[in-house]
Amino acid sequence: MIDSLVTLVVDLSGGMAALGIVLFTVAVRLLLLPLSVRQARAVKVRERLAPKLRALRARHGRDPQRMSKELSALYATEGSSPFAGIVPSLAQVPFMWLMYRVATHPTALVGHDLFGAPLGQQVAGLVTHYGLVSGPVLVFVVVVAMVAAVAWFSARQIKVSEELPGSVRRISKLLPYGAVVATLVLPLAAGLYLLVSTAWATGERAVLASRPL
Repeated sequence: MIDSLVTLVVDLSGGMAALGIVLFTVAVRLLLLPLSVRQARAVKVRERLAPKLRALRARHGRDPQRMSKELSALYATEGSSPFAGIVPSLAQVPFMWLMYRVATHPTALVGHDLFGAPLGQQVAGLVTHYGLVSGPVLVFVVVVAMVAAVAWFSARQIKVSEELPGSVRRISKLLPYGAVVATLVLPLAAGLYLLVSTAWATGERAVLASRPL
């Protein structure tokens, strides 16, 4: 199945697997766009309701059942729910799993590369085969650096409620850098997917945040 998927993607991209991964990623992001719009709307709803949420917590903080009921009712007035922002993140999981399967398949990406760097290789494998100072390793370093830059921009976009504990706020700001860690340990194909996907998501959030929803 994985071999067939790679063959299809490569054929559709004119024989270039790297371009196929980019096109696949863009297709996934376009497919998830309606959910991303819902997520952006949920963020704006939460910002509008922040004063009322603080008042509810002060009034019913010791009664979890009453608090849950009042929260649901408050969000219902805005046509949203406390969990509306979670769905888009969960929707990406199957596509991430599929790309991971493709990237780690022993034969699917054999013979395919990005500027000379094999798509199926991790950075450790590239160093072993080509040496630390080499073109393929440089390609991987550039991809990692670009993912890190996108993660930095993404972290600056994150708005964390001041009501959350300090440790939670700090962790929330660090979450985008998980893509950097993943790129360092996964094959280059997965890193390319993460680069395109996170860059798209970061740009998408900036555009949606600036528009009325």
